[in-house]
Amino acid sequence: MVEKKFAAMPNEADVAGIGASTAKADLENQLVELRAEIARLTESVSAIGSSAKAVAASEVDVLTERLRDRVREEPVSTLLAIAGVAFVFGLLARR
Repeated sequence: MVEKKFAAMPNEADVAGIGASTAKADLENQLVELRAEIARLTESVSAIGSSAKAVAASEVDVLTERLRDRVREEPVSTLLAIAGVAFVFGLLARR
């Protein structure tokens, strides 16, 4: 009778094997979740980069248009400003 009770109880090796298999399954599930999270983060970063690129391009267009308007309105002062900046760069380059 005692032998039947002990035979029905799982031994330590079986318990360890079951624990290891559940731990492995949990680890695999966590890896799948992490991969999915990394994919979502990659998509988010890509979207942010694309929108930042679009904003920068529009700002460049606006600044370029403003510069063109300024050159058309005041060509002499613009030419003098460019000459002054070139002179300063020339001085710095000589040193």
